[in-house]
Amino acid sequence: MTTLKLNGRDTTLAADPSTPLLWVLRDELGLTGTKFGCGLAQCGACTVHIDGAPVRSCVTPLAAVAGAPVVTIEGIGSDRVGAAVQAAWVKHDVAQCGYCQSGQVMAATALLRRAKKPTDAQIDEALAGNLCRCGTYQRIRAAIHDAAASLV
Repeated sequence: MTTLKLNGRDTTLAADPSTPLLWVLRDELGLTGTKFGCGLAQCGACTVHIDGAPVRSCVTPLAAVAGAPVVTIEGIGSDRVGAAVQAAWVKHDVAQCGYCQSGQVMAATALLRRAKKPTDAQIDEALAGNLCRCGTYQRIRAAIHDAAASLV
């Protein structure tokens, strides 16, 4: 049995501790907002927060998060920063196909928690591992600046 604090709630799982967190979230818990993209931690679609840091869940075994707070895209809007990022995403019409967006939102939220007014270079660095096949990078950057401004 593995226990973690998932989206603010204590959660105990009987899943194999070596199972990637992504599959536990999607298959065991039905939280399908976190996406499978590449399975190699290269695209960012599977990003979640573990102890507040963005982490690729496709390569993170369940055992590695035992006892840790884990936040998924389903839980990110419950705080001020996550809600601001989600609102800015809608305002700037960031999503096209939407597949990468949960990972992008998770990375952007983590950035705004550590940098209150990020520069373009900080945004580019923080989201460098999150790929968007639709190429909405300019809208992503604008949304992050807008979210930052709304949090001041």
